[in-house]
Amino acid sequence: MGSMVSLNGRDQVKGVLLGCLFYVGALGVQRAENLTSKVAFIRQSWAQETDYPRPYHVFMPEKAQSKPLKLILFLHGNGGTPLGAKKQFFRQFPHFVQHYACVFPEGYAKSWNIVSEASKADDLAFIESIIQRLLQYDNVVKTHVTVIGSSNGAAMVNQLAIESQMPQIKNLVTLVSPLNEFQHDGAFFRKKGPNNGYTEAAQPLRGRRLMNVSGAMDRLVPYDGGPSSRIPAKGGRLAFLPAETSTFLWAQCMGFEGNSPQESMDANASMELFRYLNGDIIHIKIPDKGHNAGSFLTEKTLRDFLGGSNE
Repeated sequence: MGSMVSLNGRDQVKGVLLGCLFYVGALGVQRAENLTSKVAFIRQSWAQETDYPRPYHVFMPEKAQSKPLKLILFLHGNGGTPLGAKKQFFRQFPHFVQHYACVFPEGYAKSWNIVSEASKADDLAFIESIIQRLLQYDNVVKTHVTVIGSSNGAAMVNQLAIESQMPQIKNLVTLVSPLNEFQHDGAFFRKKGPNNGYTEAAQPLRGRRLMNVSGAMDRLVPYDGGPSSRIPAKGGRLAFLPAETSTFLWAQCMGFEGNSPQESMDANASMELFRYLNGDIIHIKIPDKGHNAGSFLTEKTLRDFLGGSNE
């Protein structure tokens, strides 16, 4: 048995306060906690795995911030990794590295579960669980989350936009992957559903902002739509909607009632911009680039887009 320690009056007060804090904690009211750079895990079970720890990598600015930070999640492409995506993101968008909480989840089998990928995991639940967990921290803005994806990761962003009902997800950026024909059949958006059936119509949550970047010379994901040269799907190759049509459908879904966007060229004519709803929906066509077009998105263009949501 441990020795007894006599407390003076001040220590007795401290003891009472500590006991109160312990009691409040036991009731579920936790003390303030800030998000820090780390690797964390969401555990999931599905046909391929049981209680599998799925990692996501969090990177916070090196310098302390005086106010809470907004979240950016970046979803890598097929065959990619979180750290590879982080390296590219940090090089391409240094401003965001210093002013946002940047998160890089890992797709199972280096892929995201869209149509016929290697992963069969519930990626919608995975991404939503990450966001729900991170929004609990005191130094994270609770109301604005941006999700960016490249290629297969962008296809996952499209599915997130179609199915997720989380109002905190405000901004979506899809690099080199417009909607595929499973996600929109020409009449309706479609939920992925059990066994990737894409049979149930979906109504995406209104009020979201979306920017798509596509390369006119893309052979893997054809800019003008149609089957991919290599991406598999049930019964053949995965077919895509034309990139401009895909963005127009998003604009209509978010309330656009016109027939054509406000179109413009940037200062050096390196890309065409198609704007809807005062810039809440944007398509960027890069005429002379292929499936690498996402790497030519400038930091200024991304900042201008997110600035519409009070960056």
